[in-house]
Amino acid sequence: MHDYSMFADGDRVLVAVSGGVDSLVLICLLHLWQKKAPISFHLQGLHIDHGFWLGMEDGLAPDISIGKQLQKYGINLRFEKEWREKEQDRSCYLCSRNRRSQLFDFAAEHGYNKIALGHHKDDLIETFMINAIYSGNISTMLPKQDLFQGSLSLVRPMAYLEKSDVLELASVFALEPIDNGCPLSRNTRREKVRSLLANLYETEPGAKNSLFASLSNVRTDYLL
Repeated sequence: MHDYSMFADGDRVLVAVSGGVDSLVLICLLHLWQKKAPISFHLQGLHIDHGFWLGMEDGLAPDISIGKQLQKYGINLRFEKEWREKEQDRSCYLCSRNRRSQLFDFAAEHGYNKIALGHHKDDLIETFMINAIYSGNISTMLPKQDLFQGSLSLVRPMAYLEKSDVLELASVFALEPIDNGCPLSRNTRREKVRSLLANLYETEPGAKNSLFASLSNVRTDYLL
């Protein structure tokens, strides 16, 4: 938050809450931060329902499994149905793009200048590896990224936290994520890279910290 000056006084912050453990922990952390921060900012959670919740009917899952968990902390969510492509056209890329566009449109329509996302250190490393292996470029997600001439910023306040930290915090907050029932969610490039990295970390325990440090220690003179 401090290193990247993520929030400023008067900000209107939209938190993307998927129902996964990362976004649930994020909005709880920001709710606590809001109470102690030396600035004043507005906080609103938004869940975009993709309609694939296991064991639930007609989008009831977000209200039952997410909303009631957060209400005990005084956190209210807004729920929106996901823009749907034709079923045969659905893919991880299209779903991600549509949700991002829907977040941008909601933020513009309701006057939000920040969108907070629940990505953490492991996500940033995985994205770096995905881009290098599959797209042939050196890049990752930024802790803070300004868009549209600075009128909107994406912020990732948990960029320094590992997944294990997030899971520990979820236990502290007594949060239970809901399962993503999308049939494509178990066979993605990210899952493959995550498995590859898990094997690397097992044999080289210091590899995670070194990989993360390398993202801000780029020696351009030694690149092609």
